[in-house]
Parts: sequence; C-alpha cells; structure tokens
Amino acid sequence: MKKIKKYKRFRKGIFCVVYALPLRYLLLHRKLHWKGWEFPKGGKKEKEILENTVKREVREETGLKIIKIKRFPVKGKFRYDKKTQEEWKAKGFNYVLFSCKVKKARVRISRKEHNKYKWYDYNEAIKLLKWPSQRKSLKIVNKFIKQDLKTSKN
Repeated sequence: MKKIKKYKRFRKGIFCVVYALPLRYLLLHRKLHWKGWEFPKGGKKEKEILENTVKREVREETGLKIIKIKRFPVKGKFRYDKKTQEEWKAKGFNYVLFSCKVKKARVRISRKEHNKYKWYDYNEAIKLLKWPSQRKSLKIVNKFIKQDLKTSKN
C-alpha cells in the first residue's frame, strides 16, 4: 500500500475578483481538479510581490489588461484534495483578496484550467460561484465597488 505523504505548507497566492463597468464580474468555468465557476486565482512565485502575482495571473487566465488593482485586508485558506496535494507538494492554498478593474474586451482563457467564461451581474455571479470563500470575496468586493461608485458620483 502506498504511503500518503503529509504536507504542512500552504502555497501563498491570490484571489482576484475581476470586474468591468457597467458593473459586471468575470467568472471562469474551471475544468482542472474540479468543475465549477470561479474567479482568477493563482500562486505567488518566489520573490514575487502579490500585486505582480495578480497582474500575471489575470493576464495568464484571461488575457485582459488591468486598469486598477485594490488589495483588501482579507485572507483565507483552503485545503487541496490528495491528488492536488501531491501535484503542488502542499497541503493547500493561502490567499489574499484583490479586485481588478479591467476594460471589457475579448477574454482569452487558459484552456488548461478553464473551458469557458462569462460576464455576470452580482446576483447571477453569487449564485454560480462554487466555493463559499469566493462568494464571501464577491460580497466584500461588490460592497466596496458600490460604495466607491456612489462616492465618485458625488
């Protein structure tokens, strides 16, 4: 019987709620490791600052150019399934929440991880996101954007 290796470390990385105005959120449909809707996310490379991780992951997963990045004082983590633990040699993933305003353009998804994308309003997006941590992230970012839009109109 194969011994299951126990990993202690968590990969460091980002969740990024991508949006465009008029307010729509970009969701990617994941096909690698699990199936369902999510935001761009990804691991930090060695010596990379998190803001650069955001830029790289959004570019790699969507091909979109970021207009504005906001870091939120929100962190979280989740555990990988056994197969993913073996692949990454890590117990799970620690993330910091960011939002990215982009100019709505043609999205070029990474076919390795995702098989489709769509822009959704808040009510549609919140229903489709698979994981509670991503729904919580969307609520936080949506509240901030709504307040920011209200303030900028005044």
